[in-house]
Amino acid sequence: MRAVEVLLLVLYLGVVSEGAGRNLPARPSVVNIGTIFAFNSYIGRVAKVAINAAVDDINADPTILHGRKLVVKMQDANFSGFLGILEGNSNLHKQRFAIIGPQTSMIAHVLAPLANELQLPLLSFSATDPTLSSLQFPFFVRTAQNDLFQMAAISEMVDYYGWREVIAIYIDNDHGRNGVAALGDKLAERRCRISFKGPLVPRFNKSDVTDLLIKVSQEESQIIVLHMEPDFALSVFSVAQYLEMMGNGYVWIATAWLSTILDSLTPLDSDTTASIQGVLTLRMHTPDSKKKSALISRWNELTSKASAGTFRLNTYGLYAYDTVWILAHAIDAFFNQGGVVSFSNDSRLHNAEGIMNIEAMKIFNGGNLLLTNIKNTNMAGLSGTIQFDPNGNLVHPAYDILNVIGTGTREIGYWSNYSGLSILRNVIWPGDYTMKPRGWIFPNNGRRLSIAVPNRVSYREFVSQSNKTDMIKGYCMDVFFAAVSLLPYALPYRLIPFGNGVENPSYNELVYLVSVGVYDAAIGDIAIVTNRTRIVDFTQPYIDSGLVVVALVKKRDSSTFAFLRPFTVGMWGLTVVFFLIVGVVMWILEHRINDDFHGPPKKQLITIFWFSFSTLFFAHREKTKSTLGRLLLILWLFVVLIIQSSYTASLTSILTVQQLSSPIKGIDSLMSSHEPIGYQVGSFAENYLNEVLGIPKSRLKPLGSPEEYVHALELGPENGGVAAVVDEQPYIELFLSTQCNFAIRGQEFTKSGWGFVFPRDSPLAVDMSTAILLLSENGELQRIHDKWLMRTACISKTDELESNQLHLKSFTGLFLICGLAWFIALLIYLFMLLHQFCWHSPEQPPESSRLRSGCVWAFLSFFDEKEEDSRSKSKGREVE
Repeated sequence: MRAVEVLLLVLYLGVVSEGAGRNLPARPSVVNIGTIFAFNSYIGRVAKVAINAAVDDINADPTILHGRKLVVKMQDANFSGFLGILEGNSNLHKQRFAIIGPQTSMIAHVLAPLANELQLPLLSFSATDPTLSSLQFPFFVRTAQNDLFQMAAISEMVDYYGWREVIAIYIDNDHGRNGVAALGDKLAERRCRISFKGPLVPRFNKSDVTDLLIKVSQEESQIIVLHMEPDFALSVFSVAQYLEMMGNGYVWIATAWLSTILDSLTPLDSDTTASIQGVLTLRMHTPDSKKKSALISRWNELTSKASAGTFRLNTYGLYAYDTVWILAHAIDAFFNQGGVVSFSNDSRLHNAEGIMNIEAMKIFNGGNLLLTNIKNTNMAGLSGTIQFDPNGNLVHPAYDILNVIGTGTREIGYWSNYSGLSILRNVIWPGDYTMKPRGWIFPNNGRRLSIAVPNRVSYREFVSQSNKTDMIKGYCMDVFFAAVSLLPYALPYRLIPFGNGVENPSYNELVYLVSVGVYDAAIGDIAIVTNRTRIVDFTQPYIDSGLVVVALVKKRDSSTFAFLRPFTVGMWGLTVVFFLIVGVVMWILEHRINDDFHGPPKKQLITIFWFSFSTLFFAHREKTKSTLGRLLLILWLFVVLIIQSSYTASLTSILTVQQLSSPIKGIDSLMSSHEPIGYQVGSFAENYLNEVLGIPKSRLKPLGSPEEYVHALELGPENGGVAAVVDEQPYIELFLSTQCNFAIRGQEFTKSGWGFVFPRDSPLAVDMSTAILLLSENGELQRIHDKWLMRTACISKTDELESNQLHLKSFTGLFLICGLAWFIALLIYLFMLLHQFCWHSPEQPPESSRLRSGCVWAFLSFFDEKEEDSRSKSKGREVE
């Protein structure tokens, strides 16, 4: 509360205490309620008629108050905070049951502490300030929606359309300041913010509005939230139209004050209507009902009876009507519960005796019971379901979202605290545009963006500063210039070199300085990595990047055992095993019918080995007689053909193409060793190797230039150099274009890219990303790449031994098919052999266990016999 208002209030308390010491009868026949609002305001005119209508309806209903007459004593605040406070305190002295009002949040902040002290319920249908909390002021009851929910709806709208910054223009009082503070909190929950706050004094004039809007026009954001009071706010739009701020690109979101005016006075005059076209506004949602329709249908009759002029019912009128009914039901319950109307002295006020007769104010002894009944309200009113949550807010807060079009409004969306935002229709934006505004523009205030550029000392093809002209050029700069040229607006900027010019700067530090606002952006060869994306926004990558390992490679000379190189050890081993298996399988299938596979054991063993390896050269002399054997031999010869052809091709490549070798095979072998690793100064590679891969910093050695790479790699780890260098692929590709004795080992082990850096939620990052995509689609990005990074001075021979070796996995399917065929053939042959054995062998008594154990030996003997001998023996037994 302001000091001067407090002083005036205290002075007034001493002169309105007449009759303060009297108690009302315990069961009065008349129930007096006080009100305080401005009769001639948009809200007050409607509220006065609605309250009188509610009183008449209540007094006409015998089920309410049971014969007692409800009387409302209205007092006019007359647009004056001072008069509002005086009239409010007059009601406090006259010992009403409760007070409906005040209309404004400013007066509510003054009267709420007094209502707490006197335990007198204060019900306001229009003081929507979020800081009027039921925890601080328990006897203040808000019977309309809390502005906290309205600001939540606006923040969801801003987020829905992809905007990140808004400008808030508000009336500089408790209602305006606290509402905008709530808006800032709700925007922050969605990573949005208020970039500029423009307060207006409560009694502002056209000059005040003009000065403020000129400042607003120089800001970057074009999303303007207007949080005012309805009686003096329309002039803001007329000034905005005069300043050409109601056209394409601007978005105006007015809080519920505008819908209150439109509901009350539509149609407006033509000039006012023209100035608000395309504006979005909110209206407290009140569902349709028969009660609501009944009041609307007799509204003209009520206004004529009151001689109040011509105006229509608005939502505040509905809440004012419901407020009277809330009180009536609560007072009825108060009497039904045995409530007694009595007032008593306040000991704390009594101690102030002699100070302007303030001790004459009385405490309503039944105030707590009445307040409990008010907060326990559960009824269906004209505004919908009326219940209060534990925080004193009406349940089911909801807002309609309206778009001002022509002489009226169109509902385009709906917001509920439970279901969130529902956008239903397209919006007609200011300037009669249907395309969603971008929401921001570069401010016309002469300020240029400060863009940092790394002052590199190595790999200057990417970005470099000329020592003579201070001109910054390079691959990254050409990409930036090309992207800027595609923006649909002019981009004022100045380039600021970052670094000491002696060594490459720290890119992590550069990104941090952008995040804290030292620079507006940073361009250059800046890798997009996780820890950086947490504090800034990157554009679309304009070049692929990732960490690779580069090492010194030496030419591999031919050796004595060069013929073994085409196959890996595993491949050699499995091939030998399969050669042996094919010999065994063919021996099994041919043993009983083919003399070449029969004879003494030594001969048979030699035959197996000879047949196996002679198939490698298709030089086997043994003929196959069995059908299964011939089928398997065809399949095996096909496998041999493939193996032989692959071996020949690989050996030819190994012996004719220069082979480069290195003990470093990739990042895995580098990690498993204990040798030093080089990295580029300023690169994120150091943090990645240390923090992600867990390589100790003692193994990491900073290198500042390609020349240092060469020197450290040639020295090697034994002589104070490094085993390999880990760096980003674009640098390494440029390095290898002139250094033929080095090669990339293994695969790229991270995936990222380079992008330009902007602060979080910067709209420029989105536009620049779009421009980079256009450069990629039209081929300009590749042309810039070829201009700066295409080098042909050295074609590095990076073919590796491993790439020419044939691995086992390349032939797994072939060997699997072959092995499966052999297995099936052996099963078929075994089944046929058992059948023959059972047919030709003599019957044995089943009870002879010794004979059964000898059956195995009999079967093996049968297998070892030639098939002709077995048949002869069988015929001999038949003759006997």
